[in-house]
Amino acid sequence: MRYAYHPQTDGHSERTIVSLEDLLRTCVLDHLGSWDEMLSLVEFTYNNSYHASIRMTLYEAFYRKKCRTPLCWYQNDEAVLVGPKLLQHTIEKVRQIQEKMKASQSRKKSYAY
Repeated sequence: MRYAYHPQTDGHSERTIVSLEDLLRTCVLDHLGSWDEMLSLVEFTYNNSYHASIRMTLYEAFYRKKCRTPLCWYQNDEAVLVGPKLLQHTIEKVRQIQEKMKASQSRKKSYAY
């Protein structure tokens, strides 16, 4: 597979874009939803996943606070799930995306070694 070269971006940005493309493609192929339905959930999941290199999530690094959404509300540094049953479907999709992201990261680590 070929990716366009963008000289205005650095290597880290390119790797992030490729990772997000792969994750979005996997989610769509596994019938979790269409790409336009999944894009915001993939972005949310990526931005709220722990990054060992910075020892926090990207959201925390950027905003200097934990993410507060109806899916995951933090009170006293503890995650509390709130909201109606209607959110259960979205929570399940985010969980599935997290699993796919972990599997993808493991594959990429095995390629590096």
